[in-house]
Amino acid sequence: MAITLTETAAERVQKFLANRGKGVGLRLGVKTTGCSGMAYVLEFVDSVEADDEVFESHGVKVIINPKSLVYLDGTELDYGKEGLNEGFKFNNPNVKDTCGCGESFNV
Repeated sequence: MAITLTETAAERVQKFLANRGKGVGLRLGVKTTGCSGMAYVLEFVDSVEADDEVFESHGVKVIINPKSLVYLDGTELDYGKEGLNEGFKFNNPNVKDTCGCGESFNV
């Protein structure tokens, strides 16, 4: 499988990278935290590590380390607005449960 971005998410990432003035892509990952066990991590990266997996979606490089790929394989990253809130949304087929606040998940 792979990690993909919707066209809207890719456009948003490209704008962030352009405003930042540097970067090769977007790193996705997970960290242990929250009431359900794991939370998503997003960061812009300037270089790819030797063991990273790199996917390309709508012209954006999505970089992920092998440990996180186990939890994120098949995920689609979207970007949207709901009322006054806007942000990235993870459509992760591996998620079994999320916490009430939506900040963490488990697989």
